[in-house]
Order: sequence, then C-alpha cells, then structure tokens
Amino acid sequence: MANQTVDIVKNSLKALIEDKSFLPELNGEGRKKAFTSLLSILSTPDHVNKSYLRIALENGQVVRVPSFRVQHNNVLGPYKGGIRFHESVNEDEVVNLAALMTLKNALHEVPFGGGKGGVVINPREYSERDLYVICKKYVQYFSDILGPDKDIPAPDVGTGEREMDWMMAEYKSIRPGESYRGSFTGKSVINGGSLGRREATGKGVYYTFRYLLYDFMRTQEKWLTDRNNIFAKTALSLKDKSLKLAVQGFGNVGSVAALSAYQCNHLNNKVVAVSDRNVTLYNSDGLDIPGLVSFVANNKGDLPTSEEQLLDADIKATILSREEILTLEVDVLFLAALENQVHQENMKEIQAKIIVEGANAPVTTDADRYLSEKGIIIIPDILANAGGVIVSYLEWLQGRETQFYSEEQVFKKQFEKMKHTFDSVYPQFFGDDFPLRANCYIHAVMKLSTILYRQGKLY
Repeated sequence: MANQTVDIVKNSLKALIEDKSFLPELNGEGRKKAFTSLLSILSTPDHVNKSYLRIALENGQVVRVPSFRVQHNNVLGPYKGGIRFHESVNEDEVVNLAALMTLKNALHEVPFGGGKGGVVINPREYSERDLYVICKKYVQYFSDILGPDKDIPAPDVGTGEREMDWMMAEYKSIRPGESYRGSFTGKSVINGGSLGRREATGKGVYYTFRYLLYDFMRTQEKWLTDRNNIFAKTALSLKDKSLKLAVQGFGNVGSVAALSAYQCNHLNNKVVAVSDRNVTLYNSDGLDIPGLVSFVANNKGDLPTSEEQLLDADIKATILSREEILTLEVDVLFLAALENQVHQENMKEIQAKIIVEGANAPVTTDADRYLSEKGIIIIPDILANAGGVIVSYLEWLQGRETQFYSEEQVFKKQFEKMKHTFDSVYPQFFGDDFPLRANCYIHAVMKLSTILYRQGKLY
C-alpha cells in the first residue's frame, strides 16, 4: 500500500513539475529539491499509532484486539477520517486510507487533514455490550491524540452513529470541562450530529454521477462533441439513453445511492440489480428500491435471500450469486461495498460503461488501467464518496457554533461544495487523456503542495 501512495504522489508531481505555471517561483535545482521534499512529505504518514485493546467480553473471556489510528497529514487542518471495524483491517490498509483522506479533503477544499482508524474485529461476532466496551477502550487508548482540534474520527465500515455516540461520551468523561461535541462526527442528531449525515455519502455518490451525465452534459454537449477524447465519446454514447444501473453493496452508501437513482427525475435510469454480502437481486424492468430499503431495515441489514422472502415482501426479482452483479449487462456500476472488488481476474468481464466508486479503492490499479484504456469512465472514490466528510465538516462546524442546519440546508451546502469540485475537474478530464482519477489526484496534490510551499515546509 505504501507503494500505492508513493505512486499516486510521484505521478501527480511528475505531471506538475513540467508545468511552469505551477509554483513559478521555483526554478532549476531549487525546483527539483522542493519536489523531492513534496514526494517525501506526501507519500508518508505523520504518525502510525497502534495498540492492542484489552477487552473483557460478556462471555467471560479476555481478548486483545489490534487497533490503529493513522494520522497522515494535517497541513490543511485537524486529521479527519473514519474508524473501521472489520476483520480484514491491517496497518497498510489504514495508512493507505489515511493518505486518501488527505487527498480527498484537499480536492474538495475541506479544511481537514487525513486520518483513519481501524479495529480488527467482525462486529457481527460481538454482543452490543462487547462493542460498547471496544469503543470505550479505543478512545481510552488513543485519547491523547484525538480531539476537536487534533484528530476527529467518524464512522466507516462496521461503525455508525451508535459507535460515535459511545466514543464521544467516553471522550467527554476522560476530558471533563473541555470542548467535546466536535471530537467525533457521524453522531446521532440528538447527540449533536448533523441532519443528513447518514445519507450524505450515498446521496453524494449518486449526485456525482448525475451531475456528470445530466448537469455537465447538458451545458457542455457541444464542447464535448468537439473533444477528440475517448471518455467524451463514452459520455456522449449514453446521452438520452435509458440507463440500467447496478449497485454493489446495500448498506448506508449503496442503499441511499440506489434510492436517489430511483427517485431521480432528471435522468431516465432504473436500478436493475443490487447486492450485499449474501446475494444479488436482478430485475430487468427495475427493482422496487423503497421496498428493499424497508425489508433491509427490518431484517438486520440483509437483502432477501429466498423466493419466500421475496414473495412476503412483494418484491419481484431473480436471485443470483453476490459476485454476478459485477459482470451484468448494465450501463453504470456503483461499487459501494469493500475495496478490491474489480481486479485482474474479473476486469475483462465488466460490461458497464461508467463505474462509480462509492467504497474506498474498489477497483485495483491493474483493473483501473485496463478499463480506462477501453474508455470506461471510472468516477473515483476521492471524487464520488466525499459527501460524508463534507457533511462531517458541517457537523463539526455546527457543534462549534451550537447552531444547527435543516436537512435541506445541509444537502444544499454539500452539493454546492461538490459542484465546485466537479466544475474544476470535469472540464480538464474531458480535455486531456488522463483518467479522472489521475486528474483528481493532480488537483489535490497541487493544493497540498502550494500550502506546504507557502508555509515553508519544503526546506
């Protein structure tokens, strides 16, 4: 993973060093030395914090659970990033995700740095009391490095507002009299969370796609037609088409993205397939997304897995294996599950013309290169799933000011911020031959490099 971060930063700086309009004050050997410094700073984390949480379980056992908090870079503001509860968590993964958070915040001009946390557990295997103890212990072990002006965690895979409520309460008890509302984001509304936070990432994921194929295309169609660009041709081929969408993952992100598509009256699109850890459901005429959302809410987060359950829920669908969603004949594939879902073994079977990354790093580097060369538009995680951190920032602001926005205000501010980013990267993406991911990384590294230079950090 560390190599992945190095490659991202190295390739972005390589594109920038020859652009004399970027940091024109730096010339000759001084420019080379400054860019060497930038590579060193941006490709490594500031701190890697690791601990083994000692947990007395409800069943009488005592276990030691590996946990991490990685702080990548805080030149733009306090470290910011989720805490992931998953059995696959490891140090390299958390370091990578922290670096991506730095880049994501820079791209969207959110005044936070990049951080990430992880606990190596399968939360489904622990009782509610056990998870409560794990959350308390996590805050106890890392309390010295956390805080509203230091490092602000949020939910991630395997965590949600319940865990953030528990963690904020523990932080408050450890640091009596200190400001605590902004110590964690993604909390329940009654505990100072923001309206719209739970839906923010999923809504942002769909909005990223909708803005490209409706708002941007509608105003820039003639300009796109004049582009001799493989990605412009792909976008134009989908214009005015009845679009078939598939959504991998039906949790907070995937279900909200699917519902946003179902409710959208700007595009002629229908969700024909959704999947979770157990199953893929398919209906060529379009799935009843509100019905599936209701079913999942009443069945421990799982989609129907049998004909009997489908019948009881009055949902028409064909049951397929969970992996089949990736290779169905659809126009758009939303990836809202885990990382490394599209890889060297299945990339040649992908039929979608647009892939939207709702999850972090769901397309491997090899697959990204192969699919991009075929003209498939990949809207990367750094661009598509930033709604969560943008609304986390709004939650942090509301906690400091103790003045709260309506849900409508939250989404308006979120979409305005995302639109500003789209208007920066989409024209450049369709104007050259860089994939969208590379364009986003270059924009982010440019912002970080300029700040580091202005603050004198390169000497």
